[in-house]
Amino acid sequence: MGNCQAIDNATLMIQHPCGRVDTLYSPVSALEIMKLNPSHHVALLLTSSICTSASSSGNNNGDGVPIRVTRIKLLKPSDPLLLGHVYRLVTSQEVTRAKKQAKMQQKHERRTREQQSSSELEIGVHTNNQVMNEEESARPRNVAAAPQRSRAGAWQPALCTISESGT
Repeated sequence: MGNCQAIDNATLMIQHPCGRVDTLYSPVSALEIMKLNPSHHVALLLTSSICTSASSSGNNNGDGVPIRVTRIKLLKPSDPLLLGHVYRLVTSQEVTRAKKQAKMQQKHERRTREQQSSSELEIGVHTNNQVMNEEESARPRNVAAAPQRSRAGAWQPALCTISESGT
């Protein structure tokens, strides 16, 4: 029996969009692969397993169902392709489409955050207004002070009726 893992660690695999797989036995730079495949970018395949709860399937024994998640990371032309990793060629059109989608998603998230913060501010303003209205209703009303409150500028004296008695 051979050791398959040793062979996998000594090779570098590049997957093409058409399904073809190139196997290389020495490290190369991403720039060399990009020169051989014009209008393509090189991406590193990152695979991880996430355990999900099996509550939807009816199992309540606490065992999670592992799901394999594959993500890609675009490489710079100066980055080296290392042995033991799997890389994928991605077309330039897919890269621009993904960048536009990520940008739109960031804008959408930013808008929702702004809307949430503005709605929180509105709630705070409404509660402050309610508190101020309650305080104003609790204070006794002074008829002479009413004209002063209506003006929002500098203080001006209010003259009430002054009775002048004639002698």
